[in-house]
Amino acid sequence: MTDSPLIAILDDEPEIRRLLAGALEEAGFRTQSFARATEFEAALRRITPDACLIDLGLPDRDGLALVHRLATESGAAIIIISGRAQVQDRVTGLELGADDYIIKPFEPAEVVARIRARLRKPAPPVERGGNQVRFAGWLADFDSYTLTSPGGQETPVSHAEAELLRIFLDSPRRLITRNQMLEALGGTAGESFDRAMDVRISRLRAKLDEDPKNPRLIKTIYGAGYIFLAELG
Repeated sequence: MTDSPLIAILDDEPEIRRLLAGALEEAGFRTQSFARATEFEAALRRITPDACLIDLGLPDRDGLALVHRLATESGAAIIIISGRAQVQDRVTGLELGADDYIIKPFEPAEVVARIRARLRKPAPPVERGGNQVRFAGWLADFDSYTLTSPGGQETPVSHAEAELLRIFLDSPRRLITRNQMLEALGGTAGESFDRAMDVRISRLRAKLDEDPKNPRLIKTIYGAGYIFLAELG
């Protein structure tokens, strides 16, 4: 079990922590639970979780600020679990770098399924330098979760952005439909997935220095999907 994925749980409600830890450990994951953001951040100096379940209503820190920090500094999948059910809360969480947003109350089995979907990574690209891929002068490193520009500037990417970029790099110059993205990313069909995908693509375009009015690399084919136009290598 020592090589099973480690899931960090940050929630100030003891019952929620027990419920999540029990369901995840029964499903074969390892867990570590924290009641406060300060405890969680201190633990990150010695542990490297594969996924983090973050409550927004923390007693000692703004949960959204923590999500944003994790998205820029960690390769872990980030799933918000919150009682905040407003659309704007969900959109803000996704824009700040969360991979998924689950509203309380929830079914533990759904949380387990969402984590499995988030951790189901595509196979490394064949004959492209392992987990590094060059395209259009850029270098994507999927081990360090970074993008290096043609000018040498390194930018961190979140787990969500790396997943999306991997899909594009595995199918250059081919139409990728939203249904194909849904299948690859393990999402749930519906408006929330569409909005999450729009946010994720917008963030990735910004890190690729794309002009939002005339993107060169990620082209939207309205009503159909997207095409990644970069040459690899």
